Amino acid sequence: MNPTELLQRAKEAQTNAYAPYSGFTVGAALLGKSGKVYTGCNVENASFSPTCCAERVAIFKAVSEGESEFVAIAIAGGKKNEPAAACPPCGVCRQVLSEFCPEELSVILADGGEGATVLTLGALLPHRFHLS
Repeated sequence: MNPTELLQRAKEAQTNAYAPYSGFTVGAALLGKSGKVYTGCNVENASFSPTCCAERVAIFKAVSEGESEFVAIAIAGGKKNEPAAACPPCGVCRQVLSEFCPEELSVILADGGEGATVLTLGALLPHRFHLS
């Protein structure tokens, strides 16, 4: 799947976001090594702490379905009814991604138009945490 198609899946997932407090919706599409795509959207909660980002929803969905190796993730975010813009993963999501993904994982970010910015997980999280 090419980056444009994966980003389109992220934008579609963004439409399912539950963000009544911030109004900031995010969608993610995670490409597994198997070729299957796992989508996620952010889900807010009034007490904020239980809120879960789109990237973590996609990762947790994939892992719960038995997938644990990934090739790329596309992320689109922004205020409701506005074009998807660059929305890099938060620090928590970067760490969760690093648990399952190599530093070479492609991170595809919407750029507000039809294009995209592509980075690697290693560039976003150069000194990731490991327990070993």
